[in-house]
Amino acid sequence: MRYIFAILRVIFSIYGFIVFFVFMFLFFPLAIIASFFGTVRGGNIIYKLCHIWADLALLFWGIFHKNIYETPHDKNKQYIFVFNHISFMDVPIILKAIRGQHFRVLGKAEMAKIPIFGFFYRNTVVLVDRSNAAERAKSVMRLKAIIRSGISVVLAPEGTFNTTGKPLKEFYNGAFKVAIETQTPIKPILFLDAYDRLNYKQILSLTPGRSRAVYLEEISVEGLTLKDMDKLKDKVYHLMEKKLIEYKASWIITS
Repeated sequence: MRYIFAILRVIFSIYGFIVFFVFMFLFFPLAIIASFFGTVRGGNIIYKLCHIWADLALLFWGIFHKNIYETPHDKNKQYIFVFNHISFMDVPIILKAIRGQHFRVLGKAEMAKIPIFGFFYRNTVVLVDRSNAAERAKSVMRLKAIIRSGISVVLAPEGTFNTTGKPLKEFYNGAFKVAIETQTPIKPILFLDAYDRLNYKQILSLTPGRSRAVYLEEISVEGLTLKDMDKLKDKVYHLMEKKLIEYKASWIITS
């Protein structure tokens, strides 16, 4: 029976990728047109297209998303959103979870090389090459410019997939440095089911089911300086870690 389920999962995953690329090709001409409207306006239009793509893709994948708000969330406020990075499914879930406000995501530069997808990626994501210190610095400058234009940003402070078996892996400084320097509050979001829907271990592991994003309390950075960066990072880390344990995230290995 286990082998039958494994075969069905592979078949469903292949179907899922077909759905992914079909919608991408359908939206591609519209994205090209939107790109002529500039970085900000054009980017916002492309994000709207991506929201529709996420709605349709998750519907056809049989994934039903729900936002859980532990505290009230002000959509009219600008934030630095941080999330736990555990799955290939994180991108469509981000697009489902954050609605009603403009934002840009910080993403890996190598993903921009993928045909067709790379066009959407380059026009919606702030690219970062984590192997190059100079490029990382440029990415931080671009994030600050986006925030100054009134747009929120979304970052995975873990940088890469959390493969530790712990709730989270160690955080990078970037999100917290930008938050302090721009005096922008941090809003942590937990993705509880992304790992179960499509985990980092196997690309052909797509499964239908629920998807939950938990909005945690806003973390103010008002009056903080870079001397407070480590304390801020630890505060956000421990809050997210505590809540992932409370919600019994499935990837956590308990001894």
